[in-house]
Amino acid sequence: MRFDEYAVHDGLGLAQLVREGDVTATELLETAQARAAAVNPRINAIVRWMSAEAQARAVAPLPGAFGGVPFLLKDLFQEYAGVTASGGCRALANIPAEAHATVTQRWLDAGLVPFGRTNTPEFGSKAITEPDLHGPCRNPWDLQRTPGGSSGGSAAAVAAGIVPVAGASDGGGSIRIPAACCGLFGLKPGRGLIPNGPALGEPLQGSATNGVLSRSVRDTAAMLDVLAGMEPTSPFAPWVPDGPFLDEVGRAPGVLRIGVQTTCALRDTLHPEATRAVEDAASLLAELGHEVEIVPAPVDERALARDFLTTWFVEGAYIIDDIRRRTGAGRDGFELDSRVMADLGRVTSSIEHCAAIERRHDYVTALASFFSRFDLLLTPTLAEPPVRVGSLATPKPMQLAAKLMLALRATRFSHRLGVVEDLIDKNLSWVPFTQLANVTGRPAMSVPLHWTAEDVPLGVQFVAPLRGEATLLRLAAQLEQARPWSDRRPPASRLEG
Repeated sequence: MRFDEYAVHDGLGLAQLVREGDVTATELLETAQARAAAVNPRINAIVRWMSAEAQARAVAPLPGAFGGVPFLLKDLFQEYAGVTASGGCRALANIPAEAHATVTQRWLDAGLVPFGRTNTPEFGSKAITEPDLHGPCRNPWDLQRTPGGSSGGSAAAVAAGIVPVAGASDGGGSIRIPAACCGLFGLKPGRGLIPNGPALGEPLQGSATNGVLSRSVRDTAAMLDVLAGMEPTSPFAPWVPDGPFLDEVGRAPGVLRIGVQTTCALRDTLHPEATRAVEDAASLLAELGHEVEIVPAPVDERALARDFLTTWFVEGAYIIDDIRRRTGAGRDGFELDSRVMADLGRVTSSIEHCAAIERRHDYVTALASFFSRFDLLLTPTLAEPPVRVGSLATPKPMQLAAKLMLALRATRFSHRLGVVEDLIDKNLSWVPFTQLANVTGRPAMSVPLHWTAEDVPLGVQFVAPLRGEATLLRLAAQLEQARPWSDRRPPASRLEG
């Protein structure tokens, strides 16, 4: 199958070709692998190959909604038995998974053919994808820019046409940020809808969830049908709809009341392109008959950012200590930034940590008040266009200071020195809008409606109340029809030159 024939179809379209006998799963796999061989050296999206496993699957019967479709797993959780899942961490670089993750098994049951694992920052802890272990991943739209993180490798692979849909996950924006950077559709489901087992219960106290990045709304909807629902190790039984999510695609969303946020407490002003993106989206929504209104932020954004990072730091400390216990890894098995964040977690008191978790209810309550008046919240997904690769790397002097701080066990003074506030300003100020949905457990999506003057994607975000996935899918499908995006591709010269 030629690449130009392959690239015009989404995942469901390719599966239909297989079912109808127009192409075989092996032919699709060969096309995807050939595309990967052509473009991956430039974007570094795939960091571990699963060629033998994929070839064996491709010749077997593959029933399911995505039967025969090539697929990529994120190299963070989403384990495949016998294959290493490093999470971007040196200490885990050669340890194969003992069993399939639940989501991996469900993807296999749906007939997908995984043939690789995608690049991610260490432990998924950054909104860029530049791990020391595998090197930086690059945005197919502009190789000097990030594809976002932490699902940056998956986003780059889909944007470059290697696969139509890929595995992703989101603990603070890690589906929506890469979607916005790479011109893709990305939906973070609500808390608990998709299980994290069997090895995990509720990562990040329930803030993190698995999902996908795709070109089409219907692929994401069908993937929700594949993934949603409890398993025996789930901490609770989540709400699931009466009918398939795929059936929501094409249904009229009705007239929606949408609050539009155009400011952010974490920075003085948004980049003009981010403002333009959200204003243009609001105009399109009004043209489609929806009611839009400019609103202030529904929560205290700086307080939420501090609480979000507090829980993340403590989680990082637990993760590193657990890996050390299981593997005997020394400090060289982990990146310096991860070690600093973990040390910040270790000096966080139990009361501070508990308070940060308990304050989540304040944000839930504030958002519930907002949703008593509006159906959705619209924000930019990013506060500025995708940043340059390397621009957020810790400068050498700060690396030396961090090493000294760790050696002297001086991290306990970091709060007095404003380290946490500096981390908020440096790492969250370009992606300040996505953490709200994770902290409150609400579903949210990034929709690719805007490209900058430099032809770089810059998506917009919609946040919904609980059980709002159907509303998001209906609206996304309406926007997809009004302003199609699946045919917009990165210039071939950037990828193949």
